[in-house]
Amino acid sequence: MAILPHRSYPLSDRTLLNDPSLQSTWSHRAWVTSGCATVLISLAKSIAGAAYSHIWLEPILAGLIGYVLADLGSGVYHWGIDNYGDASTPIFGSQIEAFQGHHKWPWTITRRQFANNLHGLGSAVALTVLPIDLICNDPILHGFVGVCSGCIMFSQQFHAWAHGTKSRLPPLVVALQDAGILVSRSQHAAHHRPPYNNNYCIVSGVWNEFLDEQKVFEALEMMIFFNLGVRPRSWSEPNSEWTEEAERPPQFQRTTPLI
Repeated sequence: MAILPHRSYPLSDRTLLNDPSLQSTWSHRAWVTSGCATVLISLAKSIAGAAYSHIWLEPILAGLIGYVLADLGSGVYHWGIDNYGDASTPIFGSQIEAFQGHHKWPWTITRRQFANNLHGLGSAVALTVLPIDLICNDPILHGFVGVCSGCIMFSQQFHAWAHGTKSRLPPLVVALQDAGILVSRSQHAAHHRPPYNNNYCIVSGVWNEFLDEQKVFEALEMMIFFNLGVRPRSWSEPNSEWTEEAERPPQFQRTTPLI
């Protein structure tokens, strides 16, 4: 659970902090704890295996690849649920509704408590990584899995920090954003401006420039349209569904979890 510093909040902020849909439950905390545990076990196995075999370079390189691919994966997933499907889509419906709604109410993510924000990814990581932890001891594989799954799990927190105000963020987070290790506030802000079809990656954002300049997602959209006849939301003129609304009293807000 995130521990909030003591400060005087405006009325709307104090009310938001008491909004049950933004607060962490014990179930949320259990899934985040489970996800963290499986990631830490994977990283520990990588370190222990590297120490035993005296092979360090390959696990480190595998970890770097995992970090880079986690950013790419976050962008592809973000692009997909921003542009296709709706609340009625099987399995992913609630995530699609939440991510698309995030364009209208992006600031609610900064009010969401830590485990509330991460529990969906925590459960996915825990269920995926646990079998690998149990059956595999390869330090190279665990170097990749530990870093990649950890970055995926915490991508929603990186996303929340990208919406934060610099003065309210921890100095270390700001330094990591400025260094390009975490997705920066300015880079992600471009995703929330017309035409709303760029800067999808939310781990480090290292892939954003390449994907946008090479029009990778536009090419994928054309392939999907010509093969399936489905138009992405990014082809539509921005309307009220894309336009950010100013903060309003909670009774008028939508606070659906992003995951």
